[in-house]
Amino acid sequence: MFSKVSGPVRLADRVAAILSEEIESGRLAAGDKLPTEVELVKQLGVSRTVIREAVSRLRSAGLVEPRQGRGVFVMPRRTRPLDLEAEASGTKAKVLQIAEVRRGMEGEAASLAATRATPADIERMRQALTAIDEAVAAGGDGVDEDLAFHRSIAESTGNPVMVSTVRYLGEVLRSGIRVTRANEARRGDFIEAVRDEHHEILAAIESGDARAARSAVRRHMKHAASRLQDADDGFWTETDDVDVDPEKGS
Repeated sequence: MFSKVSGPVRLADRVAAILSEEIESGRLAAGDKLPTEVELVKQLGVSRTVIREAVSRLRSAGLVEPRQGRGVFVMPRRTRPLDLEAEASGTKAKVLQIAEVRRGMEGEAASLAATRATPADIERMRQALTAIDEAVAAGGDGVDEDLAFHRSIAESTGNPVMVSTVRYLGEVLRSGIRVTRANEARRGDFIEAVRDEHHEILAAIESGDARAARSAVRRHMKHAASRLQDADDGFWTETDDVDVDPEKGS
């Protein structure tokens, strides 16, 4: 049912994302029982500890419910998810609005991270940035790695609501992020600018400067929007045909 999990993103995050996608897509419907812990360990190639942490996150999000002696079951959907894709008309308008949403949310996450991040958190952020470079060097778009970097910032806040919100926004708005990175990949100076902006964010968080961290993220998002504004009409015509189905990855 599932393929084995690997990569730079924390394993529990990846497992939780995989299971969440199965639930959100309806492949695991309300009332269905999750595969057993042993089955998930075998299918995903991770430890029981990772599976337990991932399931715990799904439980906190209200997606599943453990039942004594019976297993873990998918819960009925309690609220209708936000249809963020419908909030914008047209690709360009949509991705620019995405940048605005991320600027506010992720700027605050970076501010909190600057006062709360542990050395281990900082190392995860640094590894995520290295993973972006490696993905781009290998010819990839770096979307998953980019999302992992911003998630690592949210995780370091220690605020589970912030973590869930940033993760949700990242997954739901993945298509816009892919378009943003596709635009930035067109020019070497764009690639270097994005890299520098990411490292400025990390440096501010590592130095414990909350104001600088917030400003660095807001500046990064503002510049991303500016780079999109500068893209010619040909780029936007091309992106109409970009496959942005989250199930197919990047």
